[in-house]
Amino acid sequence: MKTTLDKLPVNKTGEILEVGVSPVIKKRLLDLGMVNETKIKALYKSPLGDPTAYLLRGSVIALRSDDTKQIKIKLSGDNDGAN
Repeated sequence: MKTTLDKLPVNKTGEILEVGVSPVIKKRLLDLGMVNETKIKALYKSPLGDPTAYLLRGSVIALRSDDTKQIKIKLSGDNDGAN
């Protein structure tokens, strides 16, 4: 099922399809390895719900919902971890 990263439930894994954020943020995310077909797992949300921490290629990154609404993902059938 295709959706956006902001809708990925905590402890679930998705696969990056498209990173549609601003060019400055996109460059930073690409440098971190957020490219097509990469698995990403939502780890936890902050107490106020924004930002959310994600596991991406062995690193934990926090992203704001304004940015994650622009990142398209496919929900993974295997929801036990991220690459």
